[in-house]
Amino acid sequence: MGDDSVKVAADTAIAREVGELVRRARAAQRIADGYDQEQINDVVAAAGWAIMEPGRNRTLAELAVADTGVGVVEDKVRKNYRKTLGLLRDLQATRTVGVISEDNATGLIEIARPVGVVCAVTPSTNPAATPANKIINSLAARNAVIVAPSPKGWSTCALLLRYVHEQLERIGAPTDLVQMLPAPISKVSTAELMRQADLVVATGSQANVKAAYRCGTPAFGVGAGNVASIVDESADLADAAGKIAASKTFDNATSCSSENSVIIVDAVFDRMLAALQREGAVMVDTPGKHRLQQAMWSDGKLSPQAIGQSAARIAAAAGLSEIAAADPRMLLVLEDGVGTAHPFSGEKLSPVLAVYRAADFDDACALVARIYAFQGAGHSVSLHSKHPERALHLGLTAPVSRVIVEQAHCFATGGSFDNGLPFSLSMGCGTWGGNNFSDNMGVRHYMNITRVSRPIPQRIPTEEALLGGFFARYGR
Repeated sequence: MGDDSVKVAADTAIAREVGELVRRARAAQRIADGYDQEQINDVVAAAGWAIMEPGRNRTLAELAVADTGVGVVEDKVRKNYRKTLGLLRDLQATRTVGVISEDNATGLIEIARPVGVVCAVTPSTNPAATPANKIINSLAARNAVIVAPSPKGWSTCALLLRYVHEQLERIGAPTDLVQMLPAPISKVSTAELMRQADLVVATGSQANVKAAYRCGTPAFGVGAGNVASIVDESADLADAAGKIAASKTFDNATSCSSENSVIIVDAVFDRMLAALQREGAVMVDTPGKHRLQQAMWSDGKLSPQAIGQSAARIAAAAGLSEIAAADPRMLLVLEDGVGTAHPFSGEKLSPVLAVYRAADFDDACALVARIYAFQGAGHSVSLHSKHPERALHLGLTAPVSRVIVEQAHCFATGGSFDNGLPFSLSMGCGTWGGNNFSDNMGVRHYMNITRVSRPIPQRIPTEEALLGGFFARYGR
């Protein structure tokens, strides 16, 4: 048998294997489709408690770090709990079964309907929290879900599914509502699942997102992160430094919402650097920056040896032994350029922060635009300022879906208990980031909505009401 024949046989076997998962998912989904809101609430609670229960949560966090080599156990424990708790809070106030809204004025009734089988593509950086988020949203909308985890995250996801199945069995719900691709995970099996599912929700590498958009199945994918944070002359510098440090070091900056650059206006530049250093940051000098760059991008791509590692470990890998010995929380590098020749201007997925100096706020905004033209357009921008109009200016002009004001960015952008954004681990980046949505992804993205339209009293506007102003300015 030739190589082509072997490949065809292997691909056919994968298609059959995935097809069986989808068949079982469809059978389970038909059962869930008949559940009322109370039953679905129990299903959602079961899936949430599967990861939130302290013992299971810690076991998942420890396994995630052990198997992927990425992140911090305590931070993953916090993320697993907090993100799930927030999602359950959001869902508690949301109807997802039957009539979900009725407007007598328009004569419209909206009815929630499931999409069917969801393909959930998830990354190694959050091998428990992201699958849990997608599982819960899928179940809340009465769907079945099949997870396509990253190869490194497979064992953590498998353990999560075992916990979910145990909780579903407690309430008598079919465990085939939640499944995952078998090991070994491959591009072929993930692509086949995308093809056979009814909806694809892809988080992780841009390669996975682009594959989702090309697969022929309706898909939601997220854009690349590369968050810039502006600190202007009015900012509370100690507060800004504390929040940036907390965000940048959380889970070793594995979140796409972690700051990757800080743009400091000239008037407070030195004082802000000192404030960051008081938070445990260490500035890398020019020779050290060159060595750090070689270590982090040895083959032109961000090295796996840097992703999700501590600042001390990254410094040691770059031969910066004195800095490593100081056990820094994060590394700072001065940067003045943007683009492929300046890799520190891009996403680093590690506690390494590029520092830019701007003449003033307008110059800082121009720098944000340059950085996002290279990478990160559509995601979010962070602002530390006491001038409310500057946040509005960024919202009106910057290519971003979110402006996060005076908050620790990685905690705030995906929803927080002290802001109004919905909890999510998948942030749409709009057309700026090559996405078809700019929201924090939530349960509404996992459902179809049927609208019943009833007749209402006819309301036909006059030409004058609609065009009077135009006619007055330009004539008929």
